Amino acid sequence: MQVVIKSWLLKRIFLFLQFTKRLHIYIIMKVKVINRSRHELPQYETPQSAGLDIRANVDSPVVLKPLERKLVPTGLYVELPVGYEAQIRPRSGLALKHGISLLNTPGTIDADYRGEIGVIMVNLSNEEFTVNDGDRIAQMVVARHEQVEWQPVETLADSERGEGGFGHTGKK
Repeated sequence: MQVVIKSWLLKRIFLFLQFTKRLHIYIIMKVKVINRSRHELPQYETPQSAGLDIRANVDSPVVLKPLERKLVPTGLYVELPVGYEAQIRPRSGLALKHGISLLNTPGTIDADYRGEIGVIMVNLSNEEFTVNDGDRIAQMVVARHEQVEWQPVETLADSERGEGGFGHTGKK
């Protein structure tokens, strides 16, 4: 009888695994947010987007001169669950079309931070760039993370790479 149960259970597990190869399971996480901006909450622009678009919340246009950086407010405050962070990343269209990026990328919002989310924008182009109220200026990706406990040792295990870094494998 026990063999039959194990066999039946294994068949169920196998069928489930076969089914989930075609099924994408999304876990929806509830995150507390205060929205003091004049804009809707950040949202995913497509069903499979990893990043939520973040909008500027400014009273007047912010002009970024070439090579200038400024902190742009969003009016958003979040309370992330313990074990998660929010990463603030550049938007690829702004980077490609206008030379606009973010400093400290990705910026990390820790689970215990309760202040307003600000985006450090930088203009890497030769032309001025204007950020207007409501412009989508960054993406936010919420990700799980681990914390480490250091284990001091005298030596590390050898590896094929060793101490090679910063382009040691060449261009091609």
